[in-house]
Amino acid sequence: MTTSAGAQVDTDYLQAFAEAWNRHDLEALMGFMADDCTFQLSSGPDVDGARYEGYEAVRAGYKNVLDTFPDGQWTNPRHFVAGNRGVTQWTFEATMPDGSRIQVDGCDLFTFEGGKIAVKNSFRKNRTA
Repeated sequence: MTTSAGAQVDTDYLQAFAEAWNRHDLEALMGFMADDCTFQLSSGPDVDGARYEGYEAVRAGYKNVLDTFPDGQWTNPRHFVAGNRGVTQWTFEATMPDGSRIQVDGCDLFTFEGGKIAVKNSFRKNRTA
């Protein structure tokens, strides 16, 4: 699903984006992103996690997530949009690189520009046991 340059992103757009994540469809994911986009991963060395700026860097960041969690799924997505901001809540389920399983709730905070995602800022719970 695409929007025209002046269109507003809606919950159907975010649902299609979520479905692309679950298909592990990198090309489709990048079709939702603005040319000058940012991805802030939920973990990393900085206060905002790992930060990827620019289309090619975001692509590399998304590829890293998909490669790290080849069976990863973001289930039970719930979306809302208000103007140029949006949120998707989800439960992430995957096999960790060490073979253990993860299941945690999280969310993405979005900023939209020109009918596309300009910023995807991810957060997730950190289970201790």
